[in-house]
Amino acid sequence: MTAVMGQQPVSRLQALTQRGRAACLLVTLASYRTRTGWICDSGATVAVVGDPESRADDGAAPEPEIIQGGMGVAVSGWRLARAVSKQGQLGVVSGTALDIVLARRLQLGDPTGDLLRAIRCFPDPAVAERVLASHFVPGGKRHGQPFVNPPMFTATPTRSRHELAVVGGFVEVFLAKEGHRGRVGINFLEKIQMPTPATLYGALLAGVDYVLVGAGIPRDIPNLLDSLVQHQPVALALHVTDSAAEERFELRFDPLEILAKAPPTLRRPRFLAIVASATLAVSLARRTPGVFGFVVEGPTAGGHNAPPRGSLTLANGQPVYGPRDEVDLEKIRALGLPFWLAGSYATPERLRLAGAAGIQVGTAFAFCEESGLDPALRARVITEVRNGGVEVFTDPQASPTGFPFKVAQLGGTLSDAAVYDARERRCDLGYLRELYRRADGTLGYRCPAEPVEDYVRKGGRVEDTGGRKCVCNGLVATVGFGQWRNMWPEPALVTAGDDVAGLGRLMPVGRSSYSAADVIAYLLDRPAA
Repeated sequence: MTAVMGQQPVSRLQALTQRGRAACLLVTLASYRTRTGWICDSGATVAVVGDPESRADDGAAPEPEIIQGGMGVAVSGWRLARAVSKQGQLGVVSGTALDIVLARRLQLGDPTGDLLRAIRCFPDPAVAERVLASHFVPGGKRHGQPFVNPPMFTATPTRSRHELAVVGGFVEVFLAKEGHRGRVGINFLEKIQMPTPATLYGALLAGVDYVLVGAGIPRDIPNLLDSLVQHQPVALALHVTDSAAEERFELRFDPLEILAKAPPTLRRPRFLAIVASATLAVSLARRTPGVFGFVVEGPTAGGHNAPPRGSLTLANGQPVYGPRDEVDLEKIRALGLPFWLAGSYATPERLRLAGAAGIQVGTAFAFCEESGLDPALRARVITEVRNGGVEVFTDPQASPTGFPFKVAQLGGTLSDAAVYDARERRCDLGYLRELYRRADGTLGYRCPAEPVEDYVRKGGRVEDTGGRKCVCNGLVATVGFGQWRNMWPEPALVTAGDDVAGLGRLMPVGRSSYSAADVIAYLLDRPAA
């Protein structure tokens, strides 16, 4: 696939030489405390990539009080993570769909040159060259012209599909870490398995400091980390509906099929499991070596929520959470591992009372100036909050995963019934597809948000399709990369936590927006810089 779109494709890093030459060398620099890694001198900055010997802070700094939530798709992008990390807290990029995000940013021409600067520091220039040749459009595609999609991920992805995911993970973390020595993390959803090994490897090559995984039981992640930092092949067991207990379906990824020559052993980042129960935290701590700590997330957080325990009860169409869903923090505290609390903790009072290492904050950062949210949508939400508030609906049907999903109610988006009804159902990104075993023993892929007849033909139940929203296309549209169809862009799908009504308290006097630094100053109860 080549993103030509009426222009000549880029070849042999031609685009890179237009913005200056770069050299990536394998060296040891005493001035970087003997940090060994890929050194990329792009003229303005020198970045150390894939540091195997030390953390960004050399392990001397205390754990962050504030973790900025890894909100996908690309709401928690590199600009936001960098801004938070420069304030001494943990900035986190979302690892969800970074391959499609990179492809679409490149097709828009990378007007700031940030992506090209990062790509020219990728350890293998031949891989960088192939990604650019397939996706970069000098000057950008025409407005209203559809993006060229790479093939959807499968259990047996092509090399080019893996390369795009690796470079996507590398670029996002590289840019988030550029120009400072703060810590940067990457967040994944366990429900989205197939792109994870390749994207994670790219993040490791860029020197990511923390890996956070939720929306499932992330038992496989520590083993992935242990193998990938040594550039060893991995096999990720896939969740497959209707498979027999003795059957194992897996996705294989070999770093040495991507890089012509492996760098030295990479530094292993700290792994934080995102959990919604003490039972899961205890199980992971006891049975999964390599867990550093936890983010304990309550049902008021934005995005996907854990389903209520026991039978599902609805009130006003939303799941009801009860005493069984309250996390026993004493059991988690007894594990002796650091943990952070998430879900409506974004006030200085709750930070002080948390009794934990700190808090994770999502919604407050989602609508700050550095977030990846489309600026018009961001301004609209802030205006509506000031004028009385934005309703957030915990939708038990929206997400194809079956997990409850928080949806901000905004006219003109997929939360609008008329917009939802008018949208033609399709599945062309496929991150949330369900894998299932066909009668002949092969793997199939289906999504309850795809055309109903297609889903049913694949063995799905028609009753599972009601109210399902294309979360993949909707979230990509929310950050300004929506696909164009018949000269109309895909409608956005905005998610937020229940505390979105409190955004007004973050607003400096006389301003209509706020920065990541403003959020941190408010939470730490100190004057804004």
